[in-house]
Amino acid sequence: MFFISWLLMIPIYFLILIGISVGILTGITGSSGVLIVVPALSYLGLSYYDSIGSSLLVDVITTLSVIFVYFKNGNVDYRVSLLLGLGAVVGAQLGSRIAFAVPEKGLEASFTIFTSYMAYMSFKRSRNPKLNIKRIEIGKTKSLIAIFLAMIIGIVTGTLGASGGIMFIAVMMLLFSIDIKRMIGTATLAMLFSAISGTTAYISAGRIDIIAGIIIGITALISGYYFAKIANKMHPAHIYMFLGSVFVATSISELFKVLGVF
Repeated sequence: MFFISWLLMIPIYFLILIGISVGILTGITGSSGVLIVVPALSYLGLSYYDSIGSSLLVDVITTLSVIFVYFKNGNVDYRVSLLLGLGAVVGAQLGSRIAFAVPEKGLEASFTIFTSYMAYMSFKRSRNPKLNIKRIEIGKTKSLIAIFLAMIIGIVTGTLGASGGIMFIAVMMLLFSIDIKRMIGTATLAMLFSAISGTTAYISAGRIDIIAGIIIGITALISGYYFAKIANKMHPAHIYMFLGSVFVATSISELFKVLGVF
């Protein structure tokens, strides 16, 4: 069931503002729009499950322009993206089935813990953003590890609606020495695969608002293009600090919601 009747009660400029915010977030950090879309749509009255499904659709649309910009700047590694994407596609199908068996409050609490931890990691990385960049060597062992971790990310995609952008970056930090901008471009391409997989699962279950997802997604597609261009000129430390700030704001918002403050 698609909540078109719900959408008619929401001024379209709310959805456009959400889309602009998603474009800024994805364009600069390569992160999933889930950090904005899920809290925003759930606050506006959409169920948590349907907010997750709509967020995944937004990610599918938004990543297209962001990937294009990072590709033009030579900041996408296709080999790593395909490895991560392969595992995430499988994991997202499993995760979507897990999500429907978990109470909404459980998902919201997990989401709050996840964003709090990523805020810590982002600020920590901002203190020392430079890596010892070298040629990426993808051996059999690293490939298997990458696929396994990507499957876990895919499960998170299906349960929390996070298409894995920042988590893919974490995997690359662990396994490969890649510049932050190249990690963002590579993670965004991998995120496209996981988002498509998760979206199909939620559409099959009827837990998605197609119209809201398209409106937010197209707006984010446009804003994401321009902010991705800005990000390719930013200092790496500033990117991490921006990302950490977004995680903190989202964590506080979700915590209040879980505690019933709002």
